[in-house]
Amino acid sequence: MDFGLADKVVIVTGATANIGRAIALDFAAEGAKVVVVGRDEEAAGRLIELAGRRGAGTVVFVKEDMLDPSSAARILARAEELGPVEVLVNNVGSGASVGLFATTDQNAWQADVDRSLMTTLRMTRAVLPGMVARQYGRIINIGSTAALGGQYAQATYSAAKGAVHSFTQALAKEVGEHNITVNCVAPHGTMSSDPAAFSTGSNFHPEFGSRRKMHMQFTPEQNAKRWRKGPLLRQIAEPEEVAAAVLWLASSRSGYVTGQIVLIDGGALL
Repeated sequence: MDFGLADKVVIVTGATANIGRAIALDFAAEGAKVVVVGRDEEAAGRLIELAGRRGAGTVVFVKEDMLDPSSAARILARAEELGPVEVLVNNVGSGASVGLFATTDQNAWQADVDRSLMTTLRMTRAVLPGMVARQYGRIINIGSTAALGGQYAQATYSAAKGAVHSFTQALAKEVGEHNITVNCVAPHGTMSSDPAAFSTGSNFHPEFGSRRKMHMQFTPEQNAKRWRKGPLLRQIAEPEEVAAAVLWLASSRSGYVTGQIVLIDGGALL
């Protein structure tokens, strides 16, 4: 299937690991000009090498810490060297305040808001004027099932991702008249089986990952509360399954779809 993405300039944030990595690789395979944003140069190098072996076109790494409010302008400037930005995928976000809410503090809450919400707002605000001027754009935000059912021991992360969902729908109403669609993909548990798919900022990194630390600090009973099971035998999504939904929402074939929260959850919220 031709998604009509060849030569389009695409920004993918949080692109050096897991979901973001799979999204970047799929766009590259479609012939898009992909700007991958992250902090881990080694992981970015592995991604670019793999994309090249698969015959992909242009993949450019931009090293930025998106907690820096000025990073969005620099990312956009680098992307526009390749052409007008037509697709933005906001994938930065992780749970900083791991633990029962009563044991966390305001610094951890703010970190959740900064990572999962503010990075999305700033990057979207940066690309939007150009999309409006050209009367075309695709914005895909990565949300979470935590935003819909609440994640045990991740109250502020759930709240921040809930804000991403609401922002998606509100913005879709504002920019639809400019032929810009805004959608959200909300995964459940997602983890790559490829050891090369983890960066130092990945939630599932064996040494630095917040999810590993979270699992270790709780009892088996508490961990059971955290995990909502779906009807499928497999309870963990592959990042490529999330990427497939993102690719379609970015394509010319999804022009009549906007303001939607697309669940990739194995039926966990049924």
